[in-house]
Amino acid sequence: MTSTTVHVARSGPVATLTLASKRGAFGPAFWRDLPAALADLGDARALIIRGQAGTFSVGLDLHQTAPIIAAALPQDGEFLRLVDEMQQALNALAALPIPVIAAVDGWCIGAGLELISACDVRLATTSARFSLPEVTLGIVADLGGLSRLPPLIGLGRTQHLALTGDPIDAPTALNWGLVTELHDTEDALLTRAETLAARLAALPPRAAEGTKRTLNAHLPHADSLRHAAQWNADHLDLNALGAHLQKLSRSNG
Repeated sequence: MTSTTVHVARSGPVATLTLASKRGAFGPAFWRDLPAALADLGDARALIIRGQAGTFSVGLDLHQTAPIIAAALPQDGEFLRLVDEMQQALNALAALPIPVIAAVDGWCIGAGLELISACDVRLATTSARFSLPEVTLGIVADLGGLSRLPPLIGLGRTQHLALTGDPIDAPTALNWGLVTELHDTEDALLTRAETLAARLAALPPRAAEGTKRTLNAHLPHADSLRHAAQWNADHLDLNALGAHLQKLSRSNG
């Protein structure tokens, strides 16, 4: 799928979604284009999300969006409808049954940070920068970051990001656990993302999905144990397990 806001390309089982707007800004069309692109992934087994031209995303396109918000606020329920459309777009990303890798180079701001919090793995370049500045604009971040970030980086660090609006650099993001790897260049970042995506795409799909579902449910310990066991009871891939056991037998033989 190609639109003015997202481009999707395929390489075997791996799909790559590029944020195509200038500086990766999210205008009104993005919130319709993203769910459509995700629904059109077909049999892709892993997804990479990237920006372009040295910027991942500057977040919400305020020039396009602010007039729409201003017009919606006086209308009963219209503002909530607009926000719900945006929230559902990122919910659709989080709900994908396949692994999603965010490859972040340059700035990742506001809604861009909320987007990567809905991904499964976050990689970055050493020049990446992250911020959640909504509070400084008189806005509460309302696209999922305030609920998705605490399990990733802790409540205190989320509070620091969300209440100060201050940016953090890539080493800090790595230290906090917001990203799990840093790479020196965008080329190195994308090469690593593609290699990792190919590896994740080769996983037994039901096992990958069940792992995602269990992690993202954020259940209490006992409920999480039950959820994982029930998933295996319903979906255990005996062929994959048998192939792995045969491989182990040959290597030990």
